[in-house]
Amino acid sequence: MNIICIGPAHPLRGGIANFNTALCRSFSRAGHRASVISFSLQYPGFLFPGKTQVEEGEAPPDIPIRPLINSINPFSWMKVVRVIRAASPDMVVIHHWMPFIAMSLGYIVRRMKKKQACPVIAIAHNVIPHEKKPGWKSMSRYLLSACDGYIVLSASLLDDLTTFTDTGFKAFIPHPVYDHFGEAVDRGVAAGKLGLDPSLKYLLFFGMIRKYKGLDLLIRAFALMKDRVPDLRLIVAGEFYSGQKEDRELINEFGLADRIILRDHFIPSGEVRYYFSLADLVTQPYRSASQSGVSQVAYHFGVPMLVTDVGGLAEIVPHMKVGYVTPVDEQSIADAVVDFFLHDRAGTFRKNIQSERKRFTWEAMTSRIEEMAGEIMNARS
Repeated sequence: MNIICIGPAHPLRGGIANFNTALCRSFSRAGHRASVISFSLQYPGFLFPGKTQVEEGEAPPDIPIRPLINSINPFSWMKVVRVIRAASPDMVVIHHWMPFIAMSLGYIVRRMKKKQACPVIAIAHNVIPHEKKPGWKSMSRYLLSACDGYIVLSASLLDDLTTFTDTGFKAFIPHPVYDHFGEAVDRGVAAGKLGLDPSLKYLLFFGMIRKYKGLDLLIRAFALMKDRVPDLRLIVAGEFYSGQKEDRELINEFGLADRIILRDHFIPSGEVRYYFSLADLVTQPYRSASQSGVSQVAYHFGVPMLVTDVGGLAEIVPHMKVGYVTPVDEQSIADAVVDFFLHDRAGTFRKNIQSERKRFTWEAMTSRIEEMAGEIMNARS
């Protein structure tokens, strides 16, 4: 089968690019001819709050990547339509994660389908954005209503999809484990690489920092737990996209500057394993969520997790089996962290992670997408 995956990929950085690359690689492992059509320009500078949209390093040698889509240049969209038509794919998989990008991708899908019979499957990472802007619904509808089938990564998103489609061709498949950051290393090695003391205990808050991810809640929770776990430190590893001034003020207000380690920059792929190898507990105190790639990195490295009970996070992290599911409340977060260390739950949780992670495979994802494409084609005949 000839499959084209449309979405960001190397050298673009971030969770969607990681997902798209891993998905395409899984199709290739299954014997398909899979390739990626990516972006030459993903976001114009005024819409991107980070320092850079690209990551250094070599492109994956096993995945053909063509950076053709300029999100603000319709002429590039037309070119992509011609490229897809010339390739005659058997299936197109396209990613939806934010309304702005849906405009370019929606145009491509709509024009392509005028002369292309292959099914178009949307991976809806988010259906309703965490941070709504005027016109978001119209932009998302432009792409989502043009697709033939839908894969969501948390069950709650199935209901969200009804805003845009009443099709029966939709399925929930949990976010697969991210396994492309290398293997875990010895705790002492990780601490040495990061310049930290391996004898201390570490919470890890990882990934880009936005208000909805609740770092401020975690800082407040840390102030409540610091005297109960004196040798505990919090590592914040990721670039601020919003809230930096407020979060730094909170750290100073609670006198936590010597207990909270800020690595407030994008963490290159080659360094990710050191943070997770050192962490005792990965914390995700989100105010809203659909699902989380951070949890799937934690599963790969075998690190217990704490998540809040929002979106699909509780589907991924069974409470008191591989970690904690708490209310969106600093006291509940603090109590769970204290329980983790006071009752030495790391060994049990880490053992359970090894069995639980078997639910989250790329093979399950690609197999279900292929199956859905077949169902769509059968319904047309």
